Amino acid sequence: MRTNCRITEPGVRMIDHEAVVTIALRAGEAIMEVYNKSSPVKVTKKDDDSPLTEADIAAHEVIVKGLSRIEPGTPIVSEEGRLGDPTTSETCWLVDPLDGTKEFVKRNGMFTVNIALMARRKERWIPVFGVVHAPVSKVTWLGGLGHPAERRGPSASGGMLVRSSLAPEPVRLVASGSHRGEMDEKFAASLGKYDLIRMGSSLKACAVAEGSADLYPRFGPTSCWDIAAAHAVVSSAGGLVIDPKGKTLDYDLIDNILNPHFMVAADERWIEHWVKCNY
Repeated sequence: MRTNCRITEPGVRMIDHEAVVTIALRAGEAIMEVYNKSSPVKVTKKDDDSPLTEADIAAHEVIVKGLSRIEPGTPIVSEEGRLGDPTTSETCWLVDPLDGTKEFVKRNGMFTVNIALMARRKERWIPVFGVVHAPVSKVTWLGGLGHPAERRGPSASGGMLVRSSLAPEPVRLVASGSHRGEMDEKFAASLGKYDLIRMGSSLKACAVAEGSADLYPRFGPTSCWDIAAAHAVVSSAGGLVIDPKGKTLDYDLIDNILNPHFMVAADERWIEHWVKCNY
């Protein structure tokens, strides 16, 4: 049953969860309008040398307009711009309008829309609700504090309650199709027998949340908006998102948007192994 429910977190108001899902879907439609054009995708470079397309901007505009309507005054931190001042608020939206721009340009379908509601914890932030939408497959993952994790989509694959994986060996390790380095290979080899699954964007974390993968270690650079929405879904599904010390990953939305190394895991079996690999 899909209902709006109060998030049991101090300082966080009840939000309209279905309205957030609708915004993510509309952003996905804006992305697909560009994706389905016959002409090549036009790519420019931002100051940090990351790629930017008209689809990123179109999705950003849809999301900012929608969130501003349902939660007036709540700051929005997006990869493509900020609205309001998070330092003056106990809650904030954290958005990646198009996570996996490189995958979008390749037209391989492995990109997502990420929307997270964040709550302040002193100078750090935690995700309390998240929506991840994959425009090509039309699958949406959502969940958070007070909202059971869900996977929605076409009739053949949607409507299922998300569960974390408790699969036996070999470990199902999900990894990026675009970013993979020496630390990734070292960690994977240390697991012993494993099956490698490659995909892009926050789909990797969602694969762990729904039980189709066990681990997603990330040693390469990421920003807070890359993982926060999926973090909420994973946690709601019973999984973990941890930093190099094995603690729950939290976020800086003000001064340093970059994440440390992190691991998304179906359960606690790999925490000690992960910490040893990082230190």
